Amino acid sequence: MQHSFLGAILTADGVTFAVQSTHAEGVEVCIFDDTGRQELQRLAMTPQGYGRFTLAVPGLAEGTRYGLRASGRYDPDRGLWFDPSKLLVDPYAKELDRPYRHDQRLSQFGFDTVDLVPKAVVRADHAISQKPPVFRKGGLIYELGVRPFTMQHPDVPQHERGTLKALSHPSVIAHLKRIGVDAVELLPITAWIDERHLPPLGLTNGWGYNPVTFMALDPRLAPGGMAELGETVAELHRNGIGVILDLVFNHTGESDRYGATLSFRGLDNPTFYRHHPDNAGALINDTGTGNTVACDHPTVRRMIVDTLRHFVLNAGVDGFRFDLGTILGRSHDGFSRHSDTLLAITQDEVLADRILIAEPWDIGPGGYQLGNFPAPFLEWNDRARDDMRCYWRGDPSKTGTLANALAGSSEIFSRHGETETRTVNFIAAHDGFTLMDLVSYAHKHNEANGEDNRDGHNENHSWNNGIEGATPLSAVVSGRKRDVKALLSTLFSTRGTIMLTAGDEGGRSQQGNNNAYAQDNEITWLDWTTLDEELLAHTAELATIRRRFSAFADLDFFHGNGDITWLNELGEPMTIADWEQPARTQLTMLLQTLDGDTQANVQLAVVFNRSSEVRQICLPDGTWNELLGDRPQPEEGFAPRSVTWLVSQEHKVEQYKRLC
Repeated sequence: MQHSFLGAILTADGVTFAVQSTHAEGVEVCIFDDTGRQELQRLAMTPQGYGRFTLAVPGLAEGTRYGLRASGRYDPDRGLWFDPSKLLVDPYAKELDRPYRHDQRLSQFGFDTVDLVPKAVVRADHAISQKPPVFRKGGLIYELGVRPFTMQHPDVPQHERGTLKALSHPSVIAHLKRIGVDAVELLPITAWIDERHLPPLGLTNGWGYNPVTFMALDPRLAPGGMAELGETVAELHRNGIGVILDLVFNHTGESDRYGATLSFRGLDNPTFYRHHPDNAGALINDTGTGNTVACDHPTVRRMIVDTLRHFVLNAGVDGFRFDLGTILGRSHDGFSRHSDTLLAITQDEVLADRILIAEPWDIGPGGYQLGNFPAPFLEWNDRARDDMRCYWRGDPSKTGTLANALAGSSEIFSRHGETETRTVNFIAAHDGFTLMDLVSYAHKHNEANGEDNRDGHNENHSWNNGIEGATPLSAVVSGRKRDVKALLSTLFSTRGTIMLTAGDEGGRSQQGNNNAYAQDNEITWLDWTTLDEELLAHTAELATIRRRFSAFADLDFFHGNGDITWLNELGEPMTIADWEQPARTQLTMLLQTLDGDTQANVQLAVVFNRSSEVRQICLPDGTWNELLGDRPQPEEGFAPRSVTWLVSQEHKVEQYKRLC
């Protein structure tokens, strides 16, 4: 793909500005003083044809603050929103001098917004040496929001809390290494704006899934700009931890017809957003946020690829997670796994080896596309998430679906002839209950969001262990911890890439809020002083086990030739009748695998007991050693609501014998 060379480009004697707008009649560059408050110059750009406008301004230097104004027809019913009174942020802006903030004037025609809109800052690119991504097959991704993850860390200096720099603090890195993190996945760090309904409620968006432009980092998270991101990535790399950015290309914070004019809308609305073919003024809303970015348009496609290249070339980022990723493959004809945009990403020479992760759904027609993205895209697997939750909740007839999840969901990811799973298995994510809340609340409790508990998912496949919410009863508390340990063990025993959300390894709660995007406060801020040490140790042990055995670094689908065997409580291969037993509470997964500690081929047994009682469960003949130290030995029975890991030096099972 030919790259655009748009934005503000430093030259030997000044700055050259270039923008793309097919529908604008004119575009101006506004130059500001160092405070960003006083406009020094307003200069008309020269049309170059094909919607391109350029202007070379001698004497300007790095650090210059600027904005754009575009003129043309104002006719929203025809999809045209030109209003020269609106200062616009360059879509290719690489740094902003302040965060975005909502104001009703941003939506009103004829009101000048120079005092409301951030100014773009001219910055030179500083390409770094490119290296392969820091990640391994079957690795652990740790999803975190920079601000909530670090705001209350006791060791991080106060002035660094809530910023990217905090992630490079030795205490933070020590925690990540302790629990075996292979890569952190950062909730959006590009500049975003609050949804317009939040300020009247006294709330702010704390997740960042409402961007305005795609390249510029949010000044609140990265006061040091791209240099701060690059330094943080480099420090994490020195400790063997990769960095994945969660990016939002599906919509912008300009929202619906009544939203703000900040950038795309005022510069070239018909190009940047999807509209109904027979109604140019009606925005398509496949995202639920009021607009949908036209990712299939060549101008937008180039901007997406240029954005990804920017983060790789200048910060060494290892990969990307795409929010509502189905939009990347959409056109007016629907989703295609062979879309030009998906191909442009996977075939770009800079991006070809990066980690690419799709959230494979949106709310538009045919929006659920799990398993349909092209390789090498990994995909969030919500089906495995729900199946693992329902199994441990005690839903009937879930043994088979649990096994499918454990085996990498081959029925989903092999449908296009692939031989490896591309699943990202998770049980909880930023959106929804935390892992502890999953076992502590049967219903959502989103009253703090100011929407009378109407927002957020209603079906969470959760349970409360007998009492809704916080309780001092030790039996309930211990039962919840037991269930969290079982869920963590289940996640770590699955084939494929796995993902854990920050704080779930230590029992973090959001007080039952399953849509806490607007809670930039103690509801979402991780309280490091209350993390449960027993759960932390359990997670660390699981990570060590997962790295020890080759079965979890191998993404090939199981062939059933002895590489995996499913056993019943008698230690015998599962029969059809066993699989179809609705109330079954036991399953053993037997793997043939290489033991990295001994370099010997061994058997690894993972025993699931979801009943509330100690169970006598048989294993094949051999000498079995338990891998987790807090479980009873098999001869004593398997603990209730537990997952037990055992290893035997026997290489191959010729006969199944009862060892009870």
